[in-house]
Parts: sequence; C-alpha cells; structure tokens
Amino acid sequence: MVLNGINAERLKAAEVALAGDFAPGRIHSCAFDVAKDAEAARGVAWVEENVGPLEILVNNAGIQHRVPMLDLDVADWERVISRDLTRAFLVGREAARFMIPRGHGKIINICSVQTDLARPTIAPYVAAKGGLRNLTRAITAEWAASGLQINGIAPGSTPR
Repeated sequence: MVLNGINAERLKAAEVALAGDFAPGRIHSCAFDVAKDAEAARGVAWVEENVGPLEILVNNAGIQHRVPMLDLDVADWERVISRDLTRAFLVGREAARFMIPRGHGKIINICSVQTDLARPTIAPYVAAKGGLRNLTRAITAEWAASGLQINGIAPGSTPR
C-alpha cells in the first residue's frame, strides 16, 4: 500500500502508524502533488520503480466548499473542481500508462451520493462528483478493452 499526500512529515507519520497493522515492508508513502501533471507522473513512476507494479489506484482526493451559489467565488469553484475531478484524471491517466501495457489494473474513483443528488450550498462539489462519475464512464469506454477495471463508488454520509 502506498500513501500519497503533499506533506511528507504527515505521510511518514501515517506510514509508521499503519505499519504495525501490516506485514513488514507493506506500507509505503510518496509525497507528491496530484494537482500537478509532472508530479503525478513522477509519483506514479516512483511507485512502479520502488514498490512494484501499481495494481489498484484509489482516487480519493476531495474537498467541499459550502456557500450559496450567488456568493460563490470563481476561485473556490475552480479549487473544488480541480481537487475533486481534475486530479483523478491526472493520476488515473498516469496509472493507466503502466497498467494498459500490462493488460490489467484497477482504478477506483471515489464519487459521492451527491453524484446524483444535490443539496444547497455545495454546487461545486455536486458538479465535480457528477463529472467524476462521467469521467469514470469515459475512461471505462477507452481502457476497459485493455484489461483495466474502472469503477466509481458513491459513499454517503456516515456518523462520526
């Protein structure tokens, strides 16, 4: 298992915390920013070179920004769309560059129950998660014949 994030210290702490629950050498971490094309490519290549073939990618980066649409700043709209949709495209594309030649691999996109529903004040999130569902369909149409399995799951709210 490879953990990803942009804060190397937090990643290392999570790696150490999880290591006790798994066989030695099973937990790894690699800090890179999935929002940047070149870093996404570097991070996926690091996994391939240092851990082994990337078999399953889980795209789970996401945020919400709750504000009525009439008060929504375009920068906040773009931040949510980028984090919840564009980053899944960037990392998924890089993973597929390795998976397709092997003829297998799985990409799991974490959508949301809000993919098909909507609530006030979360318009960018609803748009991004709906886009992620359709991105999942589009990459399935392109890559399934190459042996890849692509799925989107739509968890709902959970009690804390």
